[in-house]
Amino acid sequence: MTNENRVSEVRTSQKEPEREQRIFTFKATQLIWLLFGVLEALIALRIGLMLIGANAGSPIVAMIYGFTALFLFPFVGLIGSPAVGNMALELSSLFAMLLYALIAWGLERTVWLLFYRPRGPVVDVTETTTSDHHTTP
Repeated sequence: MTNENRVSEVRTSQKEPEREQRIFTFKATQLIWLLFGVLEALIALRIGLMLIGANAGSPIVAMIYGFTALFLFPFVGLIGSPAVGNMALELSSLFAMLLYALIAWGLERTVWLLFYRPRGPVVDVTETTTSDHHTTP
């Protein structure tokens, strides 16, 4: 006696066109904001340390001053820095923070415009497979 069984399997999945490109865009813009946010925080910390007259001989203060000096080099002497004793207000650093924030915003918008693709309709893909099974007792 031969027994014929037909087995059908239906799989439905959803595909979202250009999803990977949207994910790349989000990750790239997050990276831009992260990097510039860390830079802004270090410059703000430098301004705070200068305001309280922190000891420049301290290793952590020297490291912060040294790292931020790389990014503040173009702004040195741009605006005068009022000082009283050991304390100083670096107005050029405040200007640099503003400019770096604008650069970050401009980069983020450029990446967004170049790479972002709006979400299109979600496409349902249905795959049906049929197989014949023959069993003999």
